[in-house]
Amino acid sequence: MKVKKLLDSFNYAIEGIIYSVRTQRNMRIHMLAALFVLTLCFFYDLSKIEILAITITITMVIMAELFNTAVEFAIDATTNYYHPLVKLAKNAAAGGVLVTAVNAVLVGYIIFWDKLKYINFVLMSKVRTTNPYTIFIIIAIVCISIIIIKAIFGEGTPLKGGMPSGHSAIAFSIATTIALMVESLTVVILSYVLAFIVAQSRVDSEVHSIAEVFIGGIFGILITVLLFRIFG
Repeated sequence: MKVKKLLDSFNYAIEGIIYSVRTQRNMRIHMLAALFVLTLCFFYDLSKIEILAITITITMVIMAELFNTAVEFAIDATTNYYHPLVKLAKNAAAGGVLVTAVNAVLVGYIIFWDKLKYINFVLMSKVRTTNPYTIFIIIAIVCISIIIIKAIFGEGTPLKGGMPSGHSAIAFSIATTIALMVESLTVVILSYVLAFIVAQSRVDSEVHSIAEVFIGGIFGILITVLLFRIFG
C-alpha cells in the first residue's frame, strides 16, 4: 500500500508537469530551451561546476513556472471576480519566473559566451572518454522529450499508459548509451536484454500496447544515437 501511494505521488507530480507543458506556452518554451542547453553541453568541455550551475538554473526556471501555474489555477478556482490583490498575486508569481529566466540568461552568457566565440564543436566520439555525468544529461534530455510528447498526445498518465512508453524509451536509451561507451559485446547484449525485459513488462502488465512500447524504444535509441553521433 505504501509503495502504491508513493508511485501515485510520483504519478500526480509528473502529471502536473505534463499538464503545464500541454496548457502553458511559457512552459513549452522553457522545456525546449532546456533541451537546447543540455544538448550544447555535449559540444563543449564543461567542468562539473558549470554542469551543476546549468542544471540548477534549468530546475529553478521550471520550478518557478510550475509555481506560477499553480498560483494562477488556485486563484482562478477560488475567485470569479476582479480583485486588486488577485492581480498582485499573479504579477508576483510571474515576476518570480522572470527573475529566474533573467538569471538563466546570465548563467548561459557566462558559461557559453567565450566558447561560442569560437564555433568549434567537439566530436561526439570524445564522449567515450568524458566524465560519467554525461549519461545523466542524455537521460534528462530523453525524459524532457518524453514529457513533451506525452503532453502533445494527452493519453494515459505520466507513469502509466500513453504514447510513447517512457519506461521503454529510458531503458533503451540507457542500453544504447552503454553500447556506445563500452566495447564488450556481452555487456551490450545484456543491456538490451534488460531493456527488452522492461518493455515486455509494460506490455504484460497491460500498461502499454506493443505499438507504444515499440515507438518508445525506437525513440530512446534514436535520440541517444543522435546525441552521440550526429557530429561524430
